[in-house]
Amino acid sequence: MIGNDRPLYIVLISVHGLIRGNNLELGRDPDTGGQTLYVVELARALAARDDVQRVDLFTRLVDDPGVSPDYARPVEDLGDGARIVRIEAGPPGYLPKEALWDELDAFSDNMLGFLREDDLLPSLIHSHYADAGYVGTRLSAQLGVPLVHTGHSLGRVKRRRLLASGISQRVIDERYNIDRRIHAEEDTLAAASLVVTSTTQEIEEQYGLYDHYQPERMSVIPPGTDLKRFHPPTGDEQKAPIKRELERFLKHPKRPIILALSRPDERKNIAALIEAYGASPELRQAANLVIVAGNRDDIRDLDNGPQQVLTDILLLIDSHDLYGQVAYPKHHSADEVPVLYQIAAASRGVFINPALTEPFGLTLIEAAASGLPIVATEDGGPIDIIKHCHNGILIDPLDRQDITKALLKVISDASGWRRMAKNGLAGVKRHYAWAAHAESYIEAITPLLETVEPPPRAPLSRRPMLYHDRAIFTDLDQNLLGDPDSLADFIRIVRENRKCSSFGIATGRRLDSALAIMRRYGIPRPDVLITALGTEIYYAPQLTYDYAWSRHIDYLWHPRRVREALTDLPGIERQPNTEQSRYKVSFYIDPAHAPSLEEISSILHQADLSVHLNLSFGQFLDAVPVRASKGLALRYVADQWGIPLEHCLAAGGSGADEDMMRGNTLAVVVANRHHEELSQLTDTESIYFAERPYAAGILEAIAHYRFFDACQVPTTPAPDPESEPESASAPGA
Repeated sequence: MIGNDRPLYIVLISVHGLIRGNNLELGRDPDTGGQTLYVVELARALAARDDVQRVDLFTRLVDDPGVSPDYARPVEDLGDGARIVRIEAGPPGYLPKEALWDELDAFSDNMLGFLREDDLLPSLIHSHYADAGYVGTRLSAQLGVPLVHTGHSLGRVKRRRLLASGISQRVIDERYNIDRRIHAEEDTLAAASLVVTSTTQEIEEQYGLYDHYQPERMSVIPPGTDLKRFHPPTGDEQKAPIKRELERFLKHPKRPIILALSRPDERKNIAALIEAYGASPELRQAANLVIVAGNRDDIRDLDNGPQQVLTDILLLIDSHDLYGQVAYPKHHSADEVPVLYQIAAASRGVFINPALTEPFGLTLIEAAASGLPIVATEDGGPIDIIKHCHNGILIDPLDRQDITKALLKVISDASGWRRMAKNGLAGVKRHYAWAAHAESYIEAITPLLETVEPPPRAPLSRRPMLYHDRAIFTDLDQNLLGDPDSLADFIRIVRENRKCSSFGIATGRRLDSALAIMRRYGIPRPDVLITALGTEIYYAPQLTYDYAWSRHIDYLWHPRRVREALTDLPGIERQPNTEQSRYKVSFYIDPAHAPSLEEISSILHQADLSVHLNLSFGQFLDAVPVRASKGLALRYVADQWGIPLEHCLAAGGSGADEDMMRGNTLAVVVANRHHEELSQLTDTESIYFAERPYAAGILEAIAHYRFFDACQVPTTPAPDPESEPESASAPGA
């Protein structure tokens, strides 16, 4: 028990790549690197502790004939209370992380559905990488639990590197969705109670590039390594099939081995290593070079990046005539990785990581745990690893002579080799064992758990809702107004189906303004009225206010500071007090003179303010709490009433409505609301763009989705909610 005496249940999220409990396909592609191994090992290490009851690692379910059926199993047991839980999101096939952004809302909705179905409330959520950060931010807001985040790599760093390589901003955005990634990272940093990093340099030089840079919320906890898998040679490695595979490349297989193990990625700088080796007769005479760069059947079938790297490797081997001195196997399994280190250690060789940049360097501590000295780039993680373990030499990865000199020094100095090997074993055990990592992790998260309160969940006692298995939520103004005839038809359809369907209005207006416009146009009072951009919720029949929702969203909300940060900006003017509310700060905005929405968001982040910004119709700018939005309020109500999101029809049309329509809800944009703010949704399959305007467009969507066809009408007529006594309770009342 920790914190508030609830059993510690930790949820990890790592959306992309291929994740399973054994024989991980490391290096298969850019999405199957060290992160996939790290999250599996972290789940096991935390679950092994007595003070942790359960750990679930959530990832995307992949049902694709091109990959193992393992990735289509909904749940995989890892032992000791740890599981991999695979969540459906988007098409079933394997997708690169850059193509997953439009599927993350569905991932969030389905993951929350899994937690609700099993009646699970996490103690905390730990997201890994930007896509999981997006999911974790939403779920943390919905569940009211702390968010911990690990970036693994960062979009601003990647964009700088790509720009420096000569790739244009336009190509970067199209190929890598880099703007969406950076925006998600900023929002995640704003919401996270703790950011876990591998090195101090990562905090200062990488996260320091972000507007929401808060080093006081960041903690260095280096990854661990499995000392049962990675250990010094025992002699068994000499009989391993991978050793015979290496020997078929080499004229003198008994020479020391220089081992390089990485993905075929240009940043790993393998070409420079081959150039250094090929240009040094002394090094070629002293040692063999073994390059293990992912798995391949035919280089021509690989993506452009890996294809180019491997082609360059082969051309350099040929150029320097290194046949018989360099081994470059086509295949290796995850279980053979420890054996490769042991083979190199038994040969009195060295492990080298010549990467141009290295956030941590998991392979370095694996090599150290195997009794193998290391030579590594003087960037990022290797600096800390060699400082702690005293088991190798740092190099300038752009200086081939520096690479050669370091390799020769390790291989030629027998006493120095033994000292570094011994130091590495001791240093890894002290600093990089998983048990030590888990201990530091629990110490770091314990303060976050002291103030955790369960999210607002109060059962609804009004009997009519027992029969309601679906709901319609619509914006008010231009969705329902503008065409009296179609509005009358819509009201009739809603009333005809009220025995099985709830009706909700979600508007940016305040309550008094919304009621006045509804009265003027004869719109009946809905079952739920969500006002002020999702910051207030009222229930029929007596407009009962949901205080639990207000308490939930009153998190990191500082309206005075928001007003101060935005009031003096050009092109921005505060709206009158009649448009302000406790949880909504509203402005008029003139896009011709005002900063962009991205710049405004940056200003707020730099002021350490976490808010949801809403731009509507290009002229209204509203800031609300980070836990509030129309979409989050809709999900809260649906959750309270037990209505699946797949049975919720959301009608909207401005930027403030976007998160109502993303994810698992059925969604419609009526013809008169095809606003440019929602242009990015036109390719989203789950959103219907109606041909008719106003309420007629909603009716068109009802027909399109056959929304009422499966209504389960009770055999005994349900009471009219407007006849319910005033004492009827509502969620959170």
